[in-house]
Amino acid sequence: MGFPGTWMTESQSVVYRVVPKCACSTIGQIMYYTDHGKYFDGDIHDSTTGLHKWAQDDSKDPISKVVHGHDSYAFTCVRNPYTRILSSFFDKICGIQRNGKRYRGNMVPMLIQKYGIEVGGDDGKQEFDQIQSFRRFLLFARDTIRWRRPMDPDIHWSASSGHVSTFIVNGGRYDNIFWTEQFNDGMQSVLDAIEVPNPIVLDDVPRFNESEGHGPKRAHPVEDYFDDMSMHLVYEMYKRDFDLFKYDFENPGNKLPVGEIDLDEIHAKLGD
Repeated sequence: MGFPGTWMTESQSVVYRVVPKCACSTIGQIMYYTDHGKYFDGDIHDSTTGLHKWAQDDSKDPISKVVHGHDSYAFTCVRNPYTRILSSFFDKICGIQRNGKRYRGNMVPMLIQKYGIEVGGDDGKQEFDQIQSFRRFLLFARDTIRWRRPMDPDIHWSASSGHVSTFIVNGGRYDNIFWTEQFNDGMQSVLDAIEVPNPIVLDDVPRFNESEGHGPKRAHPVEDYFDDMSMHLVYEMYKRDFDLFKYDFENPGNKLPVGEIDLDEIHAKLGD
């Protein structure tokens, strides 16, 4: 299986396991900058040169050698399950994508028909009951994760722990896992541990939030979207994420972690 979702600088200074909806655009651009002294012109997910990616055939051997030999510092970044699934809804379900179309073609029309959700009209800009539609989307996300129906779970709402685990199961080991919510502190701890051709000042880095502006703005505080049933569905999908990455399940309004990440625990529990 190798190392899907794994990126590495061409200088092999650092290896990163992408977790969708967890600052991956910003992290990719920082990695690109530390090698080239400039940012990639466009969405870093579209780059085909300048950064090793597992999806690029000529990157597979270099990434495999480095990860198996643990020759470079390896890290990833995670996010509160409540805000991550909410972000996925507004970006991927309600939003118009970079290509001017709906995400995954007929998925949104199917959701409208089968689950009764609204998405703000053809352009995603009309008013609609965001809370009601999001809760219906949660049912769909749970169905995909638990029963793989009416489709397999999408990478943007499948559990972060699942993404993190493939790196471990296939022979990798993380040196660092940090939280999106404390991004600068976490990313700085990575940069402090490696040597890069082009140093970077995190306070000067623009936020490469590619999903911003795709869809409607969130109209309510995070906690308003989650009633008891919604929290139950979220826990069913993301129990491991809450436990391993130390997020607060009891309070959807608290996006900050409530404990320290234990790398040994993560490698033990996700390495099966």
